[in-house]
Amino acid sequence: MSLTYNRRMALSTFYRQAVPDGTGTFGTTHWSVVLAAGQNDRPKAHEALEQLCAAYWYPLYVFARRQGYDAAETEDLTQEFFARLLQSNDLAEVSPERGRFRSFLLASFKHLLANEYHRQQTQKRGGLATLVSLERAEPEARYRLEPADPVTPETLFERRWALTVLERAVERIREEYTASERADLFEELKEFLSNQKSLPHAAIASKYGISVGAVGVTIHRLRKRYAEVLREEISHTVSAPEDIDDEIRHLIAAVGR
Repeated sequence: MSLTYNRRMALSTFYRQAVPDGTGTFGTTHWSVVLAAGQNDRPKAHEALEQLCAAYWYPLYVFARRQGYDAAETEDLTQEFFARLLQSNDLAEVSPERGRFRSFLLASFKHLLANEYHRQQTQKRGGLATLVSLERAEPEARYRLEPADPVTPETLFERRWALTVLERAVERIREEYTASERADLFEELKEFLSNQKSLPHAAIASKYGISVGAVGVTIHRLRKRYAEVLREEISHTVSAPEDIDDEIRHLIAAVGR
């Protein structure tokens, strides 16, 4: 059974487990990263830009690579894109009603590729400040693991975006378990977030000196917390709480393509 299938099933499972009314902690999180990047307060704007780079550069990276750009060109284009996104003050003109952040980001990146590539090659190559360390993240090593099937750059972008949301949610839960000195237990239980084979409850109970019932309760709480975190991550990219469910359905479809 493929890893992509497992992730799609995990996303479907947690969609069903998530808060029914879709509100949760939406409050102040909708479009917060995007809107913060458009403010005149430059320290806050740069901080928001760093968040944008850290969270969303890789789906754009795979899009450009699948378009045919080589690794060096793609790195330059990705860095240039995020630099211009703030310097041109584009985000200051963005309102939540104009669409989801995922769509806005891809449309803006396509605009850069279509209209700015040659100028960037002749004037900007090597002249940009590093906004996020792509080398440290080893994007080419990651890109070589992308499926070789002939999907369009747009399809690959959407798939990688969905997987990025899943990965960010998992990492947040890992950090929570690590903070409570239960990192080893999380690594054991995280397999229950997908359809991957996991140790039987009895084996986990014996290993950690807890009851079988406690293992079941812990797994239930883990899944519930993951559903909450997943919704929180998605809430950063949509304009209203009622959009979260639709976005999750979109992500489920994207992972399965």
